[in-house]
Amino acid sequence: MKFNTKTIHGGQKHDPSTGAVMPPIYQTSTYAQRSPGDHKGYEYSRAANPTRTALENNFAAIENGTHGFAFSSGLAAIDCVLKMLNPGDEIIAGDDLYGGTYRMFTRMFEKYGLKFHFVNMEDAINVEKFINTNTKLIWLETPTNPLMKIADIQEISSLVKTKNPNILIAVDNTFATPYLQLPLDLGADIVMHSATKYLGGHSDVVMGALMVKDSKLAEEIHFIQFAGGAIAGPQDSFLVLRGIKTLHIRMQRHCENGMAIAKFLSTHDKVKEVYYPGLETDKNYLIAKKQMNDFGGMVSFRLKDESQAAAFKVLENFKVFTLAESLGGVESLVNHPITMTHASIPEKEREKIGITDSLIRLSAGIEDIDDLIEDLKNVLI
Repeated sequence: MKFNTKTIHGGQKHDPSTGAVMPPIYQTSTYAQRSPGDHKGYEYSRAANPTRTALENNFAAIENGTHGFAFSSGLAAIDCVLKMLNPGDEIIAGDDLYGGTYRMFTRMFEKYGLKFHFVNMEDAINVEKFINTNTKLIWLETPTNPLMKIADIQEISSLVKTKNPNILIAVDNTFATPYLQLPLDLGADIVMHSATKYLGGHSDVVMGALMVKDSKLAEEIHFIQFAGGAIAGPQDSFLVLRGIKTLHIRMQRHCENGMAIAKFLSTHDKVKEVYYPGLETDKNYLIAKKQMNDFGGMVSFRLKDESQAAAFKVLENFKVFTLAESLGGVESLVNHPITMTHASIPEKEREKIGITDSLIRLSAGIEDIDDLIEDLKNVLI
């Protein structure tokens, strides 16, 4: 199937008992057995639930994987990946990460004996420098949150696997979605999503996802999820499965609006810098063009007046954009990273990579672009 068809039909079957086109919400915790251990494939909903299974099959299909897993949140999915490691193992991660990911790495898993190296993955050489016998995982975000850096997934995967084929490559594909790039096809072992964002698409559910191709890796992920219990519920599974059915048409509009907003901001006299890989002036434009089908709906920019007061004046006066955490919904959102999504990153680390007072992150929704541009005009005065 082509991608637009996979979002609707990938991994899906009509309900065998009624013919229902959409999988029912199986709001049950347990399942009747004919005899001890003799059941219809379901025993207890922490292990599996038919609604979640339908979603997980769709997850696998849209990322060209063989196994998908639905978690209670994106961070729960990341937590599962790190639990495959052992004390003394080392992880090489991007230097521009979602604040919650950075917080989990440094404040939770470092005390369990994992060691993290944070590097600029715009150049694969920076990854190679830190590979050693203890390296077990490479963690990429691309595009990154919030500076929209691009990592060449294929180049990094090839370089790492040449050094040691047992090192896992994991890609947070939340910003791009499988509509724009397919990390498993580019050499990654694991794809992670905050399904709260574009996959769900309507700001009404919190969920995480992992997709893989390797069956042994899938078995390990399933065991950790089952043993730890970080599962998505059936109602949430239904909502995200419904959201994915319109992912392709939503992403088309997100991309159109994102590009129009980036172009508008890049010529505005109050804007110092725009971060959007679709602009030909962007330093990562060629890499993004090579590995992505389009450039997405996330745009960050920095004001010329770099004071926090100037940023707050802009942030407090939007009428169409909503000042809120999260992204990827049908509605346009605006975010101030240093006080919201990235507040957990120490100030020195934020400043080192460029997350400063005047940095503003936009999630372009699917509204009429004229209204979004007018809203930006009215706040940038």
